[in-house]
Amino acid sequence: MKKEAVLVVGIDLAGSEKRNTGFCVMDRSMSCETMVLHTDDEILAHTLEAKPSVVSIDAPLFLPKGRKSIEDRGPPHFRECDKELLRMHIRFFPISLGPMRMLTTRGMKLRAALESHGLEVIESLPGAIQDILHMPRKQAGLPLLARALIDYGVVLGKPEGELNGDELDAVTSALVGLQYKRGTYRAIGDPSEGLMILPAS
Repeated sequence: MKKEAVLVVGIDLAGSEKRNTGFCVMDRSMSCETMVLHTDDEILAHTLEAKPSVVSIDAPLFLPKGRKSIEDRGPPHFRECDKELLRMHIRFFPISLGPMRMLTTRGMKLRAALESHGLEVIESLPGAIQDILHMPRKQAGLPLLARALIDYGVVLGKPEGELNGDELDAVTSALVGLQYKRGTYRAIGDPSEGLMILPAS
């Protein structure tokens, strides 16, 4: 993919460097290149190499207003964007849930590192994006999700059967990043706390 055509990086971040992180670079025509990464250094290096206009990360990137740290056991447990997801009847994991604390810590660290290099970073949630766009989540079957993305206009960089769920969720995160750059998106949450970016419809 030509560097000048690159527009968005989508990242399906894992809570641990030992687990797979899906990584996608998507251009203006929705053509993708995907891979699996592990370490923060790998993610940072590949993102900087892509020189994207925006980085869309599937991970909590900010804490609820009034919560001093992710280690706090008490309230608040929900951000305003989380409360909006509840109103929309969209399933998600709260950031105070055990494994989510590790993911939130890593997401906030990665956001800070990327922003320190002058990149714009947004928070996305592939499951919510897929629900809104009437796509199956990966739990329903990877071929079904891959086919739904193709039908939407995404050009996957690998044969459908060679893409894992982390890559497909990274593609989904990149897709909403593209919509964000085009201005066809919905931002939910409290701007003073942090926003989550979703499709307009």
